[in-house]
Parts: sequence; C-alpha cells; structure tokens
Amino acid sequence: MAVGVLDVGCFSAHLVVVERDLMRPLFSHKVRLRLDRELDSTGAISAAGVESLCAAVRAARKKAGDVPFLPFATSSVRDCANAAEVMRKVARRTGVDLEVLSGKEEARYSYTAARHWFGWGAGPMVVLDVGGGTVELAAGSGAEPDFALSLPLGARTLTRAGLTVEDMRAEVSDRLSGALPNHESARAVGCSKVFEQLARLAGARNDTYAPRQLRLRDLEKWIPRLAKLSVRERAALPGISRHRARQSLAGAVVAEALMKASGHDVVDISPWSTKEGLLLDLVARSRSRSESAA
Repeated sequence: MAVGVLDVGCFSAHLVVVERDLMRPLFSHKVRLRLDRELDSTGAISAAGVESLCAAVRAARKKAGDVPFLPFATSSVRDCANAAEVMRKVARRTGVDLEVLSGKEEARYSYTAARHWFGWGAGPMVVLDVGGGTVELAAGSGAEPDFALSLPLGARTLTRAGLTVEDMRAEVSDRLSGALPNHESARAVGCSKVFEQLARLAGARNDTYAPRQLRLRDLEKWIPRLAKLSVRERAALPGISRHRARQSLAGAVVAEALMKASGHDVVDISPWSTKEGLLLDLVARSRSRSESAA
C-alpha cells in the first residue's frame, strides 16, 4: 500500500509518496514557503504566513488523493510563538492535523534514515543534522540510536540572533560542551540540506547517489569567505540556494562546531534525513499489516 509524508518546513511543504522503494517514489510534490519572512518580532507566524501554509497543505492533500500521509511540521512551526493557534487554523481550513515531532524524535528518524542509506555494515555512526531552528544529533551502532539530542542552534535561529562568527562559535561550543559523548571512532554522517550544500560548496559532486564528503579543513577555509560576502554573492556560489543564502554562514559555523565537538575531520553526506526516516517507518508498518492480514 502506498504511504506518504508531508514535511512542512520553513522553505517548503514537501509531499513524498512511496510504496516500498524510497529510491523510486510514486510522486513528489513540493510547494515553496518562506515562513522565515513571516515571523514577527515576537517569533509568531503572521496571518499571511498562515494563509500560505494553509494553501500549501491544501495543495498537498489534493495531490495525495486517497493515499494516506503523515503531515508533520518542523521547528519553523513547532517552535513559533503561536504554534498552537497556527496548527488549529491549518486543521480548520484544510482538514489536515499537523503533527509535531520532538527534537529527539527528529534525531532518531534522521539516524534511521542515515543507517538505511549507508547500510548495516557501516558500523557505529554519529549523525549530525543542522536544521533551520534546531540541530539534532544521534549516535549508535544498531538499528536505533543509543543517544539522541536536540538543541536550539539551527542556522536560522543563529542568523536571527545577529551574532558575529566568533559569538556564534562561542554560543554553539558552550551549548555542546559536555552534551555530546565522544564518538571519534564512529562514522560521522551529515544528513541535512546544510551539510549537502556545504559539501557542494567545498567541491563535492552535485549527484545524490555519488559518495560525498565534507572535510573540516575545507569548511574552515570557507567560513571567513562567506562572512565577507553579501547574501546575493553567497547565492551565486555552487551549492548555496538563494533562499538559504542568508543563513548559510551560520549553518557553516554550526557544522564546524559539531564536527569538532564529535571529534571528526570528515563527515559523509546522506541525502536522507527525518522525512525519509518517517517514510521507512511507515513502509515497515504497512508491510507488517499486509503480512498479518495474509
């Protein structure tokens, strides 16, 4: 049976429907959002932002048809000042009840996705996920992580705080100090758009299925360069999308701090993250129900 996930984030509402193979989705439908532009000084989503969110959810529901899908909102909605009101309005106007995952749940699903991407022979892994509002970290050697953590240190969060590079480094380092167990012997995996774009910026191939890595020495070279560039100039760089250009510097600083805190000079890039982890879980449940019915 086909199953789907609607991932409602800051920059898009992305519906993906699969049957069994995540590599070959039945369809993928994305509606652009710019909720970062719709936050007021208190951190609440504006009326216009709610309208655009409702329109995106309605479009996804229409596209899905009879296929069941799990709609979930990331930190852009979960952590906004009027989150409960926003989700009530979305439910009333679209008939879709958005679910929110805790930061630890997001970390766990990212770990699941990375584990499936690299295979069971990859050994112990530490998974680093830099989002807009938060960062998620998970580590383990089996199907489920032994450790999961979420911190409000996302690229958008630090950009809105207006910190200098050194202040960002200090803030992230202080919050990570003692919070992340040493996993130097584990394989480090970056599984977010931030890591993908930084790897591309540092010279990795623009190919989802090609092995890609991000090296700390390259990141350390690019951070001062990004700091000197305007948002428009950053958007012209390989790997930096226009809508993520403003927060690309903060994303690089956070990625650097995570690599140093976890004791890794290199991270392998996984294109799968929370959304794919959820899809894997839904596919497994669907298969289990089918086998029970048989």
